[in-house]
Order: sequence, then structure tokens, then C-alpha cells
Amino acid sequence: MKTKLILLCLGIITLISCNNKAKKMEMELQSFIKKHEETSHKLSVQANIAFWNASVTGDEKYYAEAEELQKQLIAIYNDKEKFEVIKRIKESGLIKNDTLKRHTEILYLKYISALIDREKLNEIVALEMQIEKKYSSFRANIKGKEYSDNDIEKILKTSTNSEELKEAWEAHKTIGNNVSDDIKLIVNKRNGIAKDLGYSNYHEMSLKMGEQDPAAIDTIFAELEKQTRGIFIQLKSEIDIYLAQRLGIKQEELMPWHYQNRFFQEAPDIYPVDLDIYYKSKNLETLTSDYFSGIGLAVDDIIARSDLYEKPGKNQHAFCFDLDQHGDIRILCNIKDNSYWMGTMLHEFGHGVYDKFINPNLPMDLRHPAHTFTTEAIAMLFGRLSSNPQWIQDNLGINDTTKNNIKEDCYKSLKLEQLVFSRWVQVMYHFEKEMYANPDQDLDSLWWSKVETYQMIKKPAGRNQPDWASKIHIATAPCYYHNYLLGEILASQLYFHICEKVLNTDPSKAQSFNNAKAVGDYLKNNIFEPGSLYPWNEMIKKATGENLNPAYYAKQFIH
Repeated sequence: MKTKLILLCLGIITLISCNNKAKKMEMELQSFIKKHEETSHKLSVQANIAFWNASVTGDEKYYAEAEELQKQLIAIYNDKEKFEVIKRIKESGLIKNDTLKRHTEILYLKYISALIDREKLNEIVALEMQIEKKYSSFRANIKGKEYSDNDIEKILKTSTNSEELKEAWEAHKTIGNNVSDDIKLIVNKRNGIAKDLGYSNYHEMSLKMGEQDPAAIDTIFAELEKQTRGIFIQLKSEIDIYLAQRLGIKQEELMPWHYQNRFFQEAPDIYPVDLDIYYKSKNLETLTSDYFSGIGLAVDDIIARSDLYEKPGKNQHAFCFDLDQHGDIRILCNIKDNSYWMGTMLHEFGHGVYDKFINPNLPMDLRHPAHTFTTEAIAMLFGRLSSNPQWIQDNLGINDTTKNNIKEDCYKSLKLEQLVFSRWVQVMYHFEKEMYANPDQDLDSLWWSKVETYQMIKKPAGRNQPDWASKIHIATAPCYYHNYLLGEILASQLYFHICEKVLNTDPSKAQSFNNAKAVGDYLKNNIFEPGSLYPWNEMIKKATGENLNPAYYAKQFIH
């Protein structure tokens, strides 16, 4: 009896001791987080504002300011003493609170840069700003006249003159010569820091530090390539027949500049439906505002802070930017009154509402989407609506006859768009993976081997140019592009879940979700509010009842 009492007392003492250690460790972590947020958040906001100003003006001084602030921000995380603190706390196993445990994991990934030489990081930041500036200020030159990306896209989409098309396509590709050497340099520098951290290359590091398993991503891409190959060959034949007839040339004469897009990342208009006519002279800002308000996700405050139209020196692309994780969300666009830019507005403001409705009571480091591809999924879920006949009727007022007349071609166009994009992402994913595995190889030839394999487009005879470098993402958003396809997969999964479980509607009939506040509530409560409180796979399972499942994407667009 006495022995049992002694053991019981020892057990109680051990439990109290463990509880005291856990409490002390938790207090140490909370103190660390408080100091971290005080120093990092203000600097992060300043760097974001400088980058925003650089993007909308192209002004050299803002690029220089953004670069300097980014270096100062890196210095915060490039602190070995702080990294050792976070590492010790993470490995102790004493943090039991789920929010604090998750916060520790995210801080660990951020502070792991402490193991990298700061000078190497600063060199990369400087190069990134230099490259970003070159892309932003670039305008294609044709016979002494400058053309924006929108101008080039218009020529490629509307002209039937092969010489004019070739001239426009080649003029855009000249940006590759301007930046290719810089990109090769930065690829090697990125690989250098990856190897410093024990990874084989930067591509592997990016996926793993983004909580993705490279082998699992390879498996998904291999399966999608297999599933899409047959239907893509069939549809590519339809594209080639249509384009050859339209251009008055033989199918075997079709070249990259004939596919109505700089990269063949968007589907050519081969079906007899011109969605642009429905958006002509329409106010895309108002359409965007009214739609999101109707589902309970108001965006007028975001619109007021955004920069949506073309101007000299401005970045020609589109992105959503959450400057402070506290409500200052802005969209950069270069909109025209057409279907493409309507889809882009819905896409970017999909990012915007995700950021806006993350729980503001979460710690600053958790006020981000669960993953970059989960916010892409929301953007794509909404971006698809611009070619949805039900959405066009609900928001632009077309009658039932018009809707029924365009319904089939709208679906065929969306299906073609998805398959063309899916194959394009395969090009990007495999090119970047192999580029980082061996950056000293012939990248020009590697690029065209991927284009020919996945997009089935011929390399122009005798062409030996760094066409791969004309794609901005390779330089400024490295090892990111696969997330777009993962986003499309999740967008389809969410579409089916919302239709079947939230609205009790038929997913096989195009649903617009117009004025369906239940959709906004579902997204806010299950996707947006948790931020990055849960790893992406856990969030998806909580929100849909299952893991990320490519079967829904296949069901919607392949079978």
C-alpha cells in the first residue's frame, strides 16, 4: 500500500512537472510570436506597398525601395538564434494547443531561411526585382511601334494573315532574350540555397516547404496526362481543322502563332459562340461588384483600392495582393470589355474574397489561405462563370432563347479551355522540374520538347531562341504553376459539393450561384475563415468530407 502511494505521488509530481514545462514553453512561444509580429508585420506592409507602387507605375524608385525593404524583411527571418528557439519549441512536443502548434510549424518554415547565407538571399532579391522590372516595362515592338500584351493578344486572336501573326508572336518573344541570362543566373542561385538546406534542387525544396509531396504531385500529373491525352488529341484535331480553314493554309503548315494566344494556354475560338459581344460596353467593375454582393461576399472596398486599367509602365498582368492581412486587399488588372477580362475579374476577386474573410482574430502568420492552390481554386471556381450561360443570363439579361442557343457551345468551349490549359500546365510543370534538376542543359530545346509532347505544337524550323523565358511565371513565380491545375481540380470538387450538398441542385446543369448567399456562407465558414489554421489537405477534408479528389475534374471536363 505504501509503495502504491509513493508511486501515485511520484506520478502526480511528474504530471505537475510536465504541465509546468508545457505552460512555460507555451509562454515562451507566445512571447516569441508577439515580438516577431511587432518587427515583421510593419516591415512586410511597407515592402508590399512599395511593390504595389512599383507594379502600377513602373517607377524605378519604387522597385529600389521594394528591394531594400525585402532585404530587411529577409534579415528578420535570417536569424539563427531565433530559428534555434523555434526549432527547440517545435521539437519539444510540449505545445498542445492546436493553433499554437500550427503557428509553430509555419514559423519554422519561415525561419528555416536562417540556415542560408544572407548575402545569397539578398542577391536573389535584387535579381528578382531586376527581372520583374524588365517584364513590367517591356512592350513588343513591331515596325517601330510599341504593343502591349493586350494588343498582341488581339492581333493573335483576330488576324488571319500568317505573316502578321508570326510578326506579332515573335515580337512578344523578344522579352525572352532580355531576361533569359538573368533567369539562368537566378535558377542557379535558387538551387544553391536549396542545396544549403539539404534539398537536391529548388523545385524539390519549393514543393516540400509548401507542404506538398513531390511524388504525390508527380502521380497526379501523370494520371491527368494519361486521362486527357486521348480527348486532347481528338480536340486538337478539331482545332487544327478549324484554324487551317480559317487561315487558308494546310494543317501541316500550322505554327505556334496560329493558335490565337502567345502560349496556347487558352483555347482558340473554334465554336460558333462569341462571348465578347455580351460584355461589349459593359462595366466589368459593376458586374463583379453586383455578383459578389449577391452571394454575400461584398467587394466594393477592394475595388476602391484597386488599379484596374492599362497605363504606361504598369505591370501588364493581373494579380490580387493582400498588403497587410488586415483588410488592405488590392487587385491589379488591365481590363477590357471582353469575356477574357470578365473571367479575370471574377478570378482575381475570388482571391480577394478569400483574403478578406479570413478570421481576423487569427495570429498574423495564419491569416493566409491554407495553400496557394486553395486560393487558386476559389479564383477558378468564380473565373469559370464568365463563359457560363446561366451566369450570363442572370447578370447580363440575355433571354432563354439566346441562353439555350449558346448553352452547348459554351460548355464545349469551357471543356476545351480546361483541356488546353491542363496540357499547358504540364509543359510548365515538367519544364521547371527538369530545368532546376539540370539548369545547364539546352533550355531552348527542353522547352520545345515539352511543348511538342504535351501541346502537340511544332517548333518553328530553325528557331533557336529562349522562348521559355517569355513566360513571366518561370522567373517571378518559380515552381508555382502546378498549383493552377491543382486549383482547377479543387474548384471542380467544390463545385460538385456546393451543388449537391449546399444548394441541392444538379451539377450537370450550369449553375451560376447568383444571389445564393448560402454559397458565400459555406465558403466563408469552411474555406476562408480558417486561413492556414489547418494544413491544406486537412482543410479540404473538413470542407468537403474527402481528400483532394481529381475524379470531379475528370467528371466535369474529361468523361
